Order: sequence, then C-alpha cells, then structure tokens
Amino acid sequence: MLMILIWVSVYRIRSKFVMREQMDSMSKHEGIKTVKVDNLCNFSRNSDLCVCIVTWNMNGKVSFEDLVELVGSDRKFDLLVVGLQEVPRKNVAVLLQAVVADTHILQGKAIMQSLQLYVFSPLNSELFIKELKVDKHSVGGFGRLIRRTKGAVAIRINYKGIRMVFVSCHLSAHARNVEERNSQCRHISHNLFSRNWNPYARPAQITVWLGDLNYRIQGIDTYPVRNLIKKDLHRLLTSKDQLLQEAEKGQVFDGFCEGTLTFKPTYKYNVGSSSYDTSHKVRVPSWTDRILFKIHDGDEISASLHCYESIDDIYSSDHKPVKAHLCLKVNQQAAPPSTD
Repeated sequence: MLMILIWVSVYRIRSKFVMREQMDSMSKHEGIKTVKVDNLCNFSRNSDLCVCIVTWNMNGKVSFEDLVELVGSDRKFDLLVVGLQEVPRKNVAVLLQAVVADTHILQGKAIMQSLQLYVFSPLNSELFIKELKVDKHSVGGFGRLIRRTKGAVAIRINYKGIRMVFVSCHLSAHARNVEERNSQCRHISHNLFSRNWNPYARPAQITVWLGDLNYRIQGIDTYPVRNLIKKDLHRLLTSKDQLLQEAEKGQVFDGFCEGTLTFKPTYKYNVGSSSYDTSHKVRVPSWTDRILFKIHDGDEISASLHCYESIDDIYSSDHKPVKAHLCLKVNQQAAPPSTD
C-alpha cells in the first residue's frame, strides 16, 4: 500500500511538471535561435569540455574509409558523439572503435535496429564519468523489413560534472508530414527516460538533438532551389525550411540553438555523386540532417559553437553527414557538480 501511495505521489508531481511545461510553451515561445559559428577553438584552454557531434543517414551502406572521413583526423575534442540512421546489418560499433582506437574508447551506445548512437571518450577517462544511462523510443516505421526504424535513441551522461543528454532521431519522411514529425518530437521528448523518472534528480544542463529530422524546404519548386544552391545562395532558402518555421510557431524545439546553415542542403543526392536527385521524383534538396542544442540553466554552463558543417566527400549515401563542434564552460558561480 505504501509503495502505491509513493507511486501515485511521484506520478502527480511529474504530471504537474509536464502541465507546467505545456502551459509555458503555449503562452510564449522563442523558436530556434541561430548562433554564429566561431571556427577557432582553443581546445581545453577556454573550455571545460569540447564535444564533436556527427549525424549521418547511412542509407544501408558503410565502409571503413567512410567512417575515417566521418570522424576526421583532428581529434581536438573530449567526447565524440555519433548518431546514425539506416545503419546496415554490420557491427558498426567495431568499425568506429577501430577508427578512433588510438585516441578514444567507446563508453556508451544506444541501439534500436537501424537507429544507433555512440559516445566515445578519451582513453583512460573512465573516472570522469559519474552517470551513463540509455533509452529508446519508437514512433513506428518499417522496422525489420527494410531497417528504417523511426523514433529516437538517447544517452544521458555526467562527464566532468556536466550533465548532458544526447538524442539521435529519425523522423517520418515526406514534405507533407510536418505535423507528424512535430508530434513525434513531442512524444520522444515526453517519453525518453520517463520510466525511471526521479523528480528529485538534478536535470540535464544541456540537451543535444541530432539526426535525420526529415523537415523539408517547402513553398518553392525543386529547380529554383537547385539554381540558388548552384549560385551559392542557399542561405536564402532558410525562410522556406519547415523546421525553422515550426519552431517559430512554438511547435517544436522551442529555445534550442542551431548554427547558421551555411552548408548546402544534405538531401537528396544521387548515391556515388555530388549531384542532387535525378530520379523521376526530382526531390527538392533539403536540410533534413540537423544538430541542435539547448542549455537548460545558463547560470551553470555556457556553450559556444565552433563548427557546423556537412561532410561532402562521402558519397555512399543519399545523405551527407553533418558535424558540429560544441564547447562547454562551467560558469564561475555555478553550483558544485553532481556526484550522483
């Protein structure tokens, strides 16, 4: 009986938190804040933690050479976070470990069929990790048939006293399914790490979403889009981006930050080339692959973005990977780091 009463109390507390968040989001919203990218990063000098984040829809194919290009040779970061979608039936974790073996080691992974997320830390850094939890949430998809699982996998980690959540997702395709994607984002946010939710635990200080969010460029035909890209004027297309539009309405990712979209749309390419889709569908090029982050308490930590770019020299997929370099600094007046 006592356990039932405790469970009911926890449920009520959690419901109040959720209702308060929903009411706040309805009353005001900020949209996605575009932040400038500072390409200079003094690793471990001006920052307490640097994180390299990569997302890539692999289209069911992988090679060791592609993963080498994906990670790169410049390892001036603490954590390496790799989110993958449409992963082939191979042990990609083994290949990734081989790529980074001289500098980093796998610390955590979250896998839901073709949707996978890996976190690597520097060699001999285990003492810096005080918490590591994983979770996943499915929102449908084709699953085992053609391994295009929809949903999200997540890793929560306390590293060097900084509490972080990384969410790698693959949302529904097609330009018309905007509200479906919005709904999936909300369901994922609500359900991840909810089964063992502790109302007294200290919340994450930063959340990073990455993946094939599948939001498209709309309201303009494919050939005008391609002409603007060819003239290096794709920055003019951001006003047509569904993700930024929906965030501006307060539907998704309210208060998140994203680097300026200076790189070309990452989908859809002809496999094996740098040419956009020439099939009978002639899809509108779009920024489907994104990396966004949100600081939950600016009094505790601050963040600076030092890279946000596509990796255009990988040709095995119809998507180009996207990489971000995010550096975090604990503010002087911040509360002492969590020990849980």
